[in-house]
Amino acid sequence: MAGISNILVLGAGELGTQVLSSLAKHPQSDNITITVLLRPSSISSKVQDWAQPTSLLHDQNISTVPGDLTNDSQESLSQIFRQYDTIISCTGFAAGRGTQRKLAHAVLAAKVPRYIPWQFGVDYDIIGRGSAQDLLTNSWIFLFEPWFGVVDLKNNAVCALGSWDTAVTVTAPEDIGEITAEILLGDKGETAFTNNAIFIAGDTLSYANLALLLEKATGKPVQRTLRTVQSAQTDLAKEPTNEIYKYQIVFGEGRGVSWDLSKTWNHENGILGLTVKEYMARYL
Repeated sequence: MAGISNILVLGAGELGTQVLSSLAKHPQSDNITITVLLRPSSISSKVQDWAQPTSLLHDQNISTVPGDLTNDSQESLSQIFRQYDTIISCTGFAAGRGTQRKLAHAVLAAKVPRYIPWQFGVDYDIIGRGSAQDLLTNSWIFLFEPWFGVVDLKNNAVCALGSWDTAVTVTAPEDIGEITAEILLGDKGETAFTNNAIFIAGDTLSYANLALLLEKATGKPVQRTLRTVQSAQTDLAKEPTNEIYKYQIVFGEGRGVSWDLSKTWNHENGILGLTVKEYMARYL
C-alpha cells in the first residue's frame, strides 16, 4: 500500500508472531521497516520462552522497541508511536481492561496514519455494550483448547455453547497473519483500508457440524453435551471474574461471533483460509 514504510506491531504472542512473519515474508515488504514493541524484560530475557522468539525476529530483520502497553502512560506510548506510519495491535485480552482505549488515544495523539486495532475476532457492533465479556477473540486456539470447554480431544467430546445450531466463525492465526499482511501490502488491500471493520474467516460452522467433523477425523463416536447460556450466566453470577464463563455466554448467545464466508474480504479476493476439516487433518 502506498505510503507505508515503517510498521510497528504491538505484541509477539501467537497472533503477533504470525502477523510479523507474514509481513516480513510478503513480496512487497522490501524497503519497509518492521518493528515489534516488547516489554524491556522480554527483549533482554535469556529465558528460552523469549530468547528463541526474539532471535527469530532478528533473523527476519524485524527490529524491537521497548515499551509496556499496560504500565506505560498514554503520553509515553504516543512518543513511541509517532515514529511509525502504520501500527497493528496484537495484544489480546491479556493486556487488561482499558488498555485498548489507551492505545487508541495514544495513536490519535501521535497522528499515526493507519491503525489496525485489536479486535481479531468478533463484531462488537452487533454484540453491543454491556456484554458479558470485555475483550474477545475468535480463532482455532479457543475451539480446541481444553480450558474453553468446547472440544475435549482426550475424551473425544464436544460441548455446544447455547445450542447445537449456534454458529461460530474461526480463523487460523497463520491465516490472520497472511491476510493482514496482504491487506496492508498487497495490490488489493488499498480499497479495504477504509476506516471500517474488515471481515475475514477461515470457516464458519455450527457446533453440530463441529461434532460431526471430529467424529469423522477420529473415527470414534463423539460425546455431545450442551452448555446453555443460562447455566453459564448462573455460574458467572457466582464467580463474576471468571473469563471462561464470560466467553461461553457471548459465544453461546451467538450474536456477532459468526459471518458469511462468501462476504469476507479474503474470500472475495480469492484467499481461502484453513477450514476446520483441514485443520483437523493437519494437526489432530
